[in-house]
Amino acid sequence: MRILIADDHELFRDGLRLVLSELDPALEIIEASTFDEAIARATDDASRVDLVLLDLVMPGMSWNEGLTALKQRIGETPLVVLTAAEDRRLVADAVRLGAAGFIPKTSSSKVMIGALRLVLSGGVYLPPALLEDGEVASLKAALPLGSNTVEAMADPGAAAMNSQTTASLTPRQREVLGLLGQGKSNKEIARALDLSEGTVKLHVTAILKALKVHNRTGAVVAAARLGFPTGGVRVPNEDSHHS
Repeated sequence: MRILIADDHELFRDGLRLVLSELDPALEIIEASTFDEAIARATDDASRVDLVLLDLVMPGMSWNEGLTALKQRIGETPLVVLTAAEDRRLVADAVRLGAAGFIPKTSSSKVMIGALRLVLSGGVYLPPALLEDGEVASLKAALPLGSNTVEAMADPGAAAMNSQTTASLTPRQREVLGLLGQGKSNKEIARALDLSEGTVKLHVTAILKALKVHNRTGAVVAAARLGFPTGGVRVPNEDSHHS
């Protein structure tokens, strides 16, 4: 794994190297100290990166111009803002410009690693101390379709575990889980996805195992916890809908 650290303080970059070693023993760190340097190094074919950690206060350009330019170059590669600034409006603006996370530099190493694991597994991390529930919901609605795993919590390790659980399911199993979350029966799921009921039962069994739950009701609860749509849920009848 390659991570680009874009920060103009060498001492902080050195300290961050030690923290990031927990993510991957074979981790490769690439460094930049200006926005222009970050853009160049993130898009160099010889050093294409898997994650960008960006300080918002660096030479070269304003933070919003730099973040936007960097996101345009790196595309879907996740970018996490790692800064000393702790401003609620700044969090919202950074996420709307494409950041997959916002981590204050005052965060503990445990929180930082948990947040980065969440981001690497496809989620978005928001600092709980800087946002209220309504703001989290607003930011979630502003995210691109598919980026619906948003966590603002004191222990992002748990959030990362949730996101990793979802990632362990196949695309088809995620579709089945989403329909389970809406309280649909095996027959209804089979009809919706053009599958046989037998195939749906196999998917449900695999889902229950992955989520570490024992029945469909547990799967419905897990689906809601993982962010799957649960509008109009009716709790399934365990006797009539066998897995």
